[in-house]
Amino acid sequence: MITVRKATDRGHADHGWLDSHHTFSFADYYDPEHMGFRALRVINDDRVEGGKGFGSHSHRDMEIISYVLEGALAHEDSIGTGAIIKPGDVQRMSAGRGVTHSEFNASKADGVHFLQIWIQPDKQGIAPGYEQKSFSDADKRGKLCLVASPGGAGGSVAIHADAKVYAGIFGAADKATLAIDPERSAWVHVAQGTARVNGKDLAAGDGLALTGEAAVVIEGGDEGEVLVFDLA
Repeated sequence: MITVRKATDRGHADHGWLDSHHTFSFADYYDPEHMGFRALRVINDDRVEGGKGFGSHSHRDMEIISYVLEGALAHEDSIGTGAIIKPGDVQRMSAGRGVTHSEFNASKADGVHFLQIWIQPDKQGIAPGYEQKSFSDADKRGKLCLVASPGGAGGSVAIHADAKVYAGIFGAADKATLAIDPERSAWVHVAQGTARVNGKDLAAGDGLALTGEAAVVIEGGDEGEVLVFDLA
């Protein structure tokens, strides 16, 4: 079964300094039909003005991934991490038994555009942790590059959840196929550009749920930057 979630159907919050679109229910946006997909709980498509950001706040028992598309994001947390996240970087913060953090636009003038992704962990109460790795456009060009997985397989960031996250960039002549175990499902999110996924033409912000499908098939696109979530 294939279900398309159009970008225009997502929740939307405009706070002035923050323009955010919610694929799934989040904060004041509530849609009982879109509470998440398997262990995938949040995909927030955030644009933050220069010099602005999310002040210190706390989380627990969630795997949080930040994926920057434009600009730079400054991160600080209660476990001593300070980092700048740029396009190509994948940040993983395990909230575990509790962590406090802030995320600010690293520029005073230019905006930052990033995805904030939450995945429910397999275990609760683990020690909080942080990891950040970079994946070049060449790593993702015309293929699906593993960027997050249990145990950090293949150089990906390690998440404490039965999920794998892939990223790829697709032009008109590109094609990639990712086999999906029949007991699992997949969610596809087009972060930028356009792409054709399992016969569906998708634009930036669109999502696609696949259940009982043998594979994710991406063929062609206009610089389509695509994330694929392989979920138990």
